[in-house]
This record gives sequence, structure tokens and C-alpha cells, in this order.
Amino acid sequence: MAKALSFLLGLALLLGMLVAAGAYALREGHVVVPAHWRPWAAVTLTEPPGPFTRFKLARLERDPALCRSVLATTPLVWRPLPDTPRRGDCGWRNAVQISATESMVKPPFPLSCRAAVALALWEHHVLQPAAQRHFGMPVRRIEHLGSYACRNVYGRDTGPRSQHASADALDIAGFVLQDGRRLRVLRHWDEAGPAGRLLREVHQGACRYFDGALGPEYNQAHRDHLHLDRGGPHVCR
Repeated sequence: MAKALSFLLGLALLLGMLVAAGAYALREGHVVVPAHWRPWAAVTLTEPPGPFTRFKLARLERDPALCRSVLATTPLVWRPLPDTPRRGDCGWRNAVQISATESMVKPPFPLSCRAAVALALWEHHVLQPAAQRHFGMPVRRIEHLGSYACRNVYGRDTGPRSQHASADALDIAGFVLQDGRRLRVLRHWDEAGPAGRLLREVHQGACRYFDGALGPEYNQAHRDHLHLDRGGPHVCR
């Protein structure tokens, strides 16, 4: 028993020394850890998605100044919106009006800052690369069905509020490529060709950045769009 206890104490001491040495090396810069492997580092547009990406995005909700500083480094064209009074669990805080991303959007729409950062990351790392792979050209315009709406989930009379009620969600109906071709969720989702593959790929890729990424396979209500949101439970279907 004494030998076993002595062994465990020695092992604990060794592990403690290794942790301390590692922390010192990190602090002094002797070991460089990529940003996407550092949970305490702010998320950036250029870093590839990593195991802490969604954790970093969650931090932005608690730090509006950090969120807007990150958003300022993205290609999004936006302006800050004043917080709205909360009416029946509707309204937004720390939201922005988006008038363009890397693509055109019309009309402009309000979106919470945290969801806007997720949108920028998704477009940069998922949408535009997928368009290049499948069609050899970028997406020119994102076609959406709206963001903010003071309503319950599915517009029901009772039940939980939708993420749309806090401007934390965006519904995307499709995309227009650089050559003018339109890719529509309603029309092309089930196709075996490049249009269908792109739509399914960008939906799956959205799960890295959004808490909710819902498409036609989720239910009939989403047959014509991709629902992307921040702040709700993590659902990717």
C-alpha cells in the first residue's frame, strides 16, 4: 500500500511539473500554438476552423466590444444598431445592419453581432471555397428570406421564441453565382449534380460555426431554405 501511494504521489508530482513547464514555455513564447488551438485567443477570419471555434464564438456574446472588433476585420459591410427595448422576449442587443458580405445581399438585414461573425466565417471558409470547387467561380449574391421576426418557433401561437426574435438567425433561400446561375434550396437540394452537392456541403459546414443549422432534411418547414442561428441548442440537421 505504501509503495502504491508513493508511486501515485510521484506520478502526480511529475505531471504537475510537466504542466508547469508547459505553461511557462507557452507564456515565454518558447512554444507557439496556432490560434485555432488556443481557446483564449479571439476568433479571426483567417484561422481555419478548429476544436475551439464555436467556444470562441460563444465568448462574443459576453463581450460586445470584442465582437465588434472581430467583425471589423471581416469583409462584411455593416453598421451598429441601437439596442431595442425588449417586448415580449423580442428585440435585439449588440446587433448590426448588414448590407453586404463577401457577396451582395438584398435587402440589408439586422443580425446579432455574434451571428454576423459566424456568417462571415462560414462564407469565407465554407461557402466560397465550395463554389470554387463545384463551379470554378465565387458566389456573387446570397438570397435570404429574412432575419429578425418577433415570433415563436414556426410562428405558433404558443411555445418557445424563435432565434429570429432576437436577430440571432438568418434564413438563406439560395445563391447566385458569378455567371448569374441561381442555386435554390427548394429546387436543387436533392439533385445529384454540383448544385445539390454544394447546398448540402455548405449546410454541413455551417454546423462548425452556428448553433443551429437546419435544412430540408430537418422538416417540411425548412424545405426551401437553410436556417442558421446562434444562441440556441446545437442542432445540425
